[in-house]
Amino acid sequence: MKKNKTFAIQIASSISIKNCKSSLKGNLLFYDSDELFYEIGEDQYVYIFKYGVLCFYNFDEASKEEFTKKILTYSKNIYENQHWEEVKIIIGGKTNKMTPDLIEISKFNIDSLRLIMLNVSQSVALDKYTEITEEILEDTNQHTLFLEEKGKLNIGGNKLKKFIGKILNIKNKLSENLYIFDSHDITWGDEILNKLDQDLKATFDLKDRSKSIEYQLGIIKENLELFKDIMFHRESSILEWVIIILILVEVVDMFILRFL
Repeated sequence: MKKNKTFAIQIASSISIKNCKSSLKGNLLFYDSDELFYEIGEDQYVYIFKYGVLCFYNFDEASKEEFTKKILTYSKNIYENQHWEEVKIIIGGKTNKMTPDLIEISKFNIDSLRLIMLNVSQSVALDKYTEITEEILEDTNQHTLFLEEKGKLNIGGNKLKKFIGKILNIKNKLSENLYIFDSHDITWGDEILNKLDQDLKATFDLKDRSKSIEYQLGIIKENLELFKDIMFHRESSILEWVIIILILVEVVDMFILRFL
């Protein structure tokens, strides 16, 4: 049996697939607008994803660091706090077995390896989205607590609009970049690969974690919609008072002119 490791790390919010493809050397086995899959050396593979994740197979630490430095030049919003996962892969077992830390497959082929690296990478990306969502939920809870205690909001109009925009961007990125609920193209018409893909999704709990993020984002969005309604009501009340004051000024001015 052969033992190796796959290592996935989120280095940035996005990676330019186009720039990577035009500059990297290696045997490009697969590419589209979202991902690149290379054979770099003998039994060495790397998967590059648009959503900022790199996944290595059979790379030593020095090689991973060297390759990551290259990719950072084509990345946006580089993360200091980087999420990563390392999974051991055993090839040559009697049956396919898997845990979040160890995957055993009976036969090695490129498509099986791609599926493993894809699911590990999505797991890492979900960790980052979970962290971002929990931070935003905590911020939202602070505003709702202030509303409960003071009876008013402590967030202004522009800040609230930016907050709502941030939530919508996260929802869009999650839908655009993570293929949690869809089987990958390489599984179509292949029952063995499809079974492997479904087992990997279940092992890394991808669907439930994705649904949890969606649920939290839904709660946050509902709160922000309420904040927006309260802010709109407050601005409407201010506008009504301005109109009333202007009418009073006009009436007083009219009386003064009449008496004079």
